[in-house]
Amino acid sequence: MRNLIFVILCLLSYVVSAQTVTGKTSTNGDALPYVNVYLKGTQKGAVSNDNGVFSFKNVSPGKYTIIASFTGYQTQRRSITVSESKDVTINFNLPESELLDEVVVTGTLKAVSRLDSSVPVEVYSTTFLKKNPTPNIFEALQNVNGVRPQINCNVCNTGDIHINGLEGPYTLVLIDGMPIVSGLSTVYGLSGIPNSLIEQIEIVKGPASSLYGSEAVGGLINIITKLPENAPRFFADSYATGWGEVNLDLGFNTRVGKKANLLFGVNYFNYNNPIDNNGDNFTDLTLQNRISVFQKWNFKRKENRVLSLAGRVFYEDRWGGEMQWNSGFRGGNEIYGESIYTKRGELLGKYQLPIKEKVMFQFSYTDHDQNSVYGDTAFLAQQKIGFGQFTWDKSLKYHDLLFGAAARYNYYNDSTPATLGADEVVIPSVFAQDEIKISKKNTLLLGARYDYDKRHGNIFTPRIAYKFKPTPDDVFRVNAGTGFRVVNIFTEEHAALTGARDVVIAEALKPERSVNINLNYLKKFYTKSGSIIGLDISTWYTHFSNLILPDYDTNPNQIIYDNLDGKAVTKGVSVNLDAIVTSGVKLLVGGTFQDVSQTENGIKERQILTERFTGTWAATYKNYKYNLSVDYTGNIYGPMRLPLLSDLDPRSQNSPVWSIQNIQLTFDGLENLEIYGGVKNLLNWTPNKGNPFIIARANDPFDKDVTFDNNGNAQVTPDNPYGLTFDPTYVYAPNQGIRAFLGLRYSLR
Repeated sequence: MRNLIFVILCLLSYVVSAQTVTGKTSTNGDALPYVNVYLKGTQKGAVSNDNGVFSFKNVSPGKYTIIASFTGYQTQRRSITVSESKDVTINFNLPESELLDEVVVTGTLKAVSRLDSSVPVEVYSTTFLKKNPTPNIFEALQNVNGVRPQINCNVCNTGDIHINGLEGPYTLVLIDGMPIVSGLSTVYGLSGIPNSLIEQIEIVKGPASSLYGSEAVGGLINIITKLPENAPRFFADSYATGWGEVNLDLGFNTRVGKKANLLFGVNYFNYNNPIDNNGDNFTDLTLQNRISVFQKWNFKRKENRVLSLAGRVFYEDRWGGEMQWNSGFRGGNEIYGESIYTKRGELLGKYQLPIKEKVMFQFSYTDHDQNSVYGDTAFLAQQKIGFGQFTWDKSLKYHDLLFGAAARYNYYNDSTPATLGADEVVIPSVFAQDEIKISKKNTLLLGARYDYDKRHGNIFTPRIAYKFKPTPDDVFRVNAGTGFRVVNIFTEEHAALTGARDVVIAEALKPERSVNINLNYLKKFYTKSGSIIGLDISTWYTHFSNLILPDYDTNPNQIIYDNLDGKAVTKGVSVNLDAIVTSGVKLLVGGTFQDVSQTENGIKERQILTERFTGTWAATYKNYKYNLSVDYTGNIYGPMRLPLLSDLDPRSQNSPVWSIQNIQLTFDGLENLEIYGGVKNLLNWTPNKGNPFIIARANDPFDKDVTFDNNGNAQVTPDNPYGLTFDPTYVYAPNQGIRAFLGLRYSLR
């Protein structure tokens, strides 16, 4: 009996000492219902009611972390102390997460909400990059709808970025708004930018030459780095794969004196494990040793005027080729290898003039030096790009004006017959833009740019955009404009450099021109269950004149460059759907259907290496109780026409439907530390499936046993039954198969 009384007294003591935790959840001053609130490390939790009120009882005295989370809103954590004498009241004001309200700058050179931008801009944050960690931006873009990293060589694995089916030279890549990645560096300049230093990636699809000039014909990609004051004090992110790849991002943020902030970062990537899973005696993946050092300075000035300076140095040594190759064979004709030494320096800055008007000066300079050999063929190249630009941003009652003047210096020289001498030119430009607020719901944007190129004369590129915003969550946009690309055929054309083909310039080439129209609809949905869904639909039509295309078909031993005598058209529709649902699932799904064709002499033909449809997805499930996230990412591509050497070539003329899929688990239950791991290329897809071989004549890379006729055409012989020459350019997907990865990510705020 005494024991029973003792137990009852203990329970009563517990009830008396246990307290109640109550509070309210809100957003922007309004009650926010159905928010999950719980004490970390316990089973105590509640869901706020229609008025945003929550409570849970019988909380024992002690110190706790209380967490409030709701899909579509930023999760908040607070520390509380529960005493024996009184209840605890704590309120949460949850900011809405940035699903469609990201601030963008690329479309109009002004910082505006994505929903308020007259030009459709797609935004991808560092969170998106973390869903499938990669050693460079080139690979990271594989899960962006309508954007495809195209590998151009089976041996050295270099490539470029396709937007809506257009090849890499039509895509302008910017860093912090400056065109420092273009031309030759498009192949290599997207490596070595530490992903941990990236704030977001903005993508504009369609011509943007009226603001950015040459090369922004198919679209542009703007990589925006973090402000030093917003970056972690220290960060480290490293992972390794089952193939032996090791990637390390390391950096810190610090104050220097009273008026400067420094952001410093290093990226190191190493892969030194030759693998030949497809049995052709060539490396499936190029071996690489790369280091990149980046720093960015922000200076405090009176009236918060802008002054920033950033720089990067980059070095890479990569090679691919026969498995027994080493650097002693570099440039010789005994063992085939493709060896590339790249040195690159970049400098960019932004300075706001100390005057009443908002006038900004921006500049960038890059120096790219390359020493490459492809078997016994050398490719030595140097490219310098200098860029300076003044902009005057002037806002009136109904007009948002932007005026600019720019100058671009291009220097290029290489050792190929396609470049007879150094190409050096200065291209001055002026541009103007007026965003007119017709009414609360209607906005009209007018813009124009004038460039002068001594090789091609005057170039004028206008554009017009109209935005209709009937509700805060609906946006209709119509954009029309022109684009241009000046001639600069330096291209590191692997089909020529490997000795299989000769470069032929058929005529005096004219600058390419394009006319584009784009329709876009952006919609934000809220469901009764608390889910948020974003819908982004675009359709486009682009007409090219004077298109410069490499002709692989007329002569299998040549690449013939000339202006298309006819027209080229790209058209299609793209859909993106992003959603945050109450079950803790985030979903981003996209699909693009496109038709990229050229018509010459009345004959219409699909462009080579261009798929009819693509699909991408990124699905995330977050279990807050166990601090565990699951990311499932992937892409799917439709068939594309591939470059064959002749009618006898036994390889498939078109690629099959193929897909690369990945899965990742992340645990973030430790302070400042994340542990992640998973599997890449779950389906183990490689392009050799269904083909007799991928690299033509891999057994004879120097064509020593190939018989040629008087015209230089390869002949059919018992040792060469298909009449082929060595050719590594038949490539549409990476040769790297399935592999596991494991990584650690540390961030100190």
